[in-house]
Amino acid sequence: METLRDNLWIWGHDAGCHHRGAGLQWKIPGTNNMGPWEGAEYLGIPNCCRVIFEGNPQPPFDAESEKLRSFNKVVWSVMGDTSSSRNNGGADDLDEVLKQAERFPFVTGGVLDDFFRPDNKDARMTLERLKEVHHALNNAPRPLELWLVYYAALFGIDYDAYLKEVDVVTFWSWDSKQLAQAEQNLEKIIAMTPGKKHYAGCYLYNYGDCCPITDEEMKFQLDLYLRLWLEKKIDGIIVCSNNIVDTGLNSVEIFRAWQQENGSRTR
Repeated sequence: METLRDNLWIWGHDAGCHHRGAGLQWKIPGTNNMGPWEGAEYLGIPNCCRVIFEGNPQPPFDAESEKLRSFNKVVWSVMGDTSSSRNNGGADDLDEVLKQAERFPFVTGGVLDDFFRPDNKDARMTLERLKEVHHALNNAPRPLELWLVYYAALFGIDYDAYLKEVDVVTFWSWDSKQLAQAEQNLEKIIAMTPGKKHYAGCYLYNYGDCCPITDEEMKFQLDLYLRLWLEKKIDGIIVCSNNIVDTGLNSVEIFRAWQQENGSRTR
């Protein structure tokens, strides 16, 4: 039987990138020198979503994939965050993700970050291209999954046609107000996307409010996600991110203790 730990993932960005450039807006304290593998090892997480931030890393991804060999599973970035300008205007890194999957058997899919643009009520990729990406991944020599990031702010916009073209929906509560509604929102996105896999995004820092997440908020989301996983409503949890693990924030130690207590649980 699979354990909870088997279904934990880390959101992996380059070390230090949340403390510079586009990340300065979040006002994260301390410094960050841990990359995805180092952060995951400290937290006891065996899988990784390796995602582009501010355009980095740039293709080819081979050197970075070599650093990820200790993970059980990795999904590589098909589209990076909104500060990754090379993925704007319809460009993507599908071909590079397919190459990584050919070379590295632990690569199991691709992920689309910041895919939707709620201000414009559209997406950073056409529906036609999304269908091509989905088909290419699913029909690779070793079938791969397409993952997608979805936020509470997107509710109310009709993205159903896009949501049908992915295999895994990851749901994130950006700030304290949204976190308070996390259970209702998760149930809503699950009902909207039947037949998909669903992962709850777990922040170690309150990015929306640009401040540390409180101990109470951290414990609240962990208790909620554990219950939903045990009830088989979600398939796993993604922790954001390695960029917080060595900054001295208490949320990290709360998660680490929670994982050590609950990681071996089965359902």
